[in-house]
Amino acid sequence: MAPNDVHTALWPAPHASGAVDATVHVPGSKSVTNRALVLAALASEPGWLRRPLRSRDTLLMAGALRTMGVGIEEGVGPDGTGESWRVLPAGLRGPATVDVGNAGTVMRFLPPVATLADGPVLFDGDPRSYERPLHGVIDALRVLGARIDDDGRGSLPLTVHGGGALDGGLVEIDASSSSQFVSALLLSGPRFNQGVEVRHTGSTLPSMPHIRMTVDMLRAVGAQVDSPESGGEPNVWRVTPGALLGRDLTIEPDLSNAQPFLAAALVTGGKVVVPDWPARTTQPGDRLREIFTEMGGSCELTEYGLEFTGSGAIHGIDVDLGEVGELTPGVAAVAALADSPSTLRGVAHLRLHETDRLAALTKEINELGGDVTESADGLHIRPRRLHGGIFHTYEDHRMATAGAIIGLAVEGVQIENVATTAKTLPDFPGLWTGMLEA
Repeated sequence: MAPNDVHTALWPAPHASGAVDATVHVPGSKSVTNRALVLAALASEPGWLRRPLRSRDTLLMAGALRTMGVGIEEGVGPDGTGESWRVLPAGLRGPATVDVGNAGTVMRFLPPVATLADGPVLFDGDPRSYERPLHGVIDALRVLGARIDDDGRGSLPLTVHGGGALDGGLVEIDASSSSQFVSALLLSGPRFNQGVEVRHTGSTLPSMPHIRMTVDMLRAVGAQVDSPESGGEPNVWRVTPGALLGRDLTIEPDLSNAQPFLAAALVTGGKVVVPDWPARTTQPGDRLREIFTEMGGSCELTEYGLEFTGSGAIHGIDVDLGEVGELTPGVAAVAALADSPSTLRGVAHLRLHETDRLAALTKEINELGGDVTESADGLHIRPRRLHGGIFHTYEDHRMATAGAIIGLAVEGVQIENVATTAKTLPDFPGLWTGMLEA
């Protein structure tokens, strides 16, 4: 198949003939894998990442770090089982060219790393990446002493002129459009001469669990971090300069990527088990247990993992998804099949994600016969009898999985460019059909 055919090809979304009953091994977390790669690359000694996610976004991150001189060796882990990556920190260097694809973590986490490189680092990516905001990182790095050429766009493409070090210190940013602006500065902060103090000045801050994930992972590799959760000032994070330790880290399953499989249990009145679901995690996807239970399911967390069961009924929900915005497409898909209306709030920032997710969800569900309207910060969804049709994905992995959820209950749904799911979930079609055939 020619490259362009991949984007226009239509995948017939499988229709469920009955209740699913399956165990689904969900690959590792993209958010944890990419943060772990950055921290391991900045460490003072080698480290291991066990069971990392191999997807477009994580391979872009690994490739970018390699171009700046970091050694990343793929092979069997130190315990002799499973795939692992050995990360060998080195003196960061330029000139280098980084392809960010359309990965928010790569385009935002690596410019601060590039300030520590000895030479220029050019960042470029997919056409859609040019539309995603980077001003929060660019402006902050300039305040902290970096030299960046972006022709005043506040977006890609851009060049970071690394000087081998960065002064660091205090910076105020408005991270209302993406919590990744805060995480980006914190991850490299221990390597800045004065560390970093990040003060968020905006009125809202989406996806706080992702910032808590960053803080937890920094502390796990020896960084000293003061944060609001640990008694610090609201909206202020301080990272002390110091060496980072190389660690042996096992990557958790990506709980947000478990969403379509749990949704399948809810939609079909079946049961899905996700092994290795952590008892304690900072991943936003852990909220699925609460959200999908309220929508009509039940769950039990055992030593083996999470067992989620649908009741055969799907209820509407009124929910603020501000901290877990990435779950919105999947929740919207389930809500379109519910027995009562839903209101999804707190997610205005989704207009700046891989695509404008609010506009995309509204258009695609309505074209299947739905009744979805946008609000200032979310969606109102009134369930209607849906029909088949083409569900466009806008090169957005979570749009593709949302369409697959609807396809379980609605015959004739065709997903355009299901291959985009490889961004975070390799072989989604295989996992999906395997679940239905189990």
